[in-house]
Amino acid sequence: MDAGRQSESISGKNRTAVERKSERELVVTRTFNAPARLVFEAWTKPELLKRWWAPKSFGISFISCEADVRTGGTYRFEFGHPASEQPMAFFGRYIEATPPSRLVWTNEEGGDDGAVTTVTFEERGGKTLVVLHERHPSKEALDAAGTGAAEAMIETFDQLDALLVTLGASPGR
Repeated sequence: MDAGRQSESISGKNRTAVERKSERELVVTRTFNAPARLVFEAWTKPELLKRWWAPKSFGISFISCEADVRTGGTYRFEFGHPASEQPMAFFGRYIEATPPSRLVWTNEEGGDDGAVTTVTFEERGGKTLVVLHERHPSKEALDAAGTGAAEAMIETFDQLDALLVTLGASPGR
């Protein structure tokens, strides 16, 4: 089992911790300097998701982003990459959507090997602790996801941090 990984955020204050908790579970934690309402919006509004979800260093760009964020709703993200003629699609359904504290969704692009992802948003003194928990159906499914996914989460959480800074500075927020 991996001992875990941490990365300094762009601000140098908050770290993203990635830890393999069991043969089937990966947990990513990060505190963001923004209220839970704002962090939850960044996870649920397509126009905001497109600004942080894809790791920029991978050369991936959003082609489309659809998210009907409600219990029973669906999502579909399509990405393009210069080295691929075909877009990559990630899709599933929301099992639970409880603003601004919890999201649970399926990852159906992997077929039977798709994980269930739970994200919680806990506000503490104007900051928000985000805990992302992925539960894979088997050790093999988590192994197949590889360490690249963990590295991507560190980068995307840094991008989310940068977006939240700009949103927090926006009038009317």
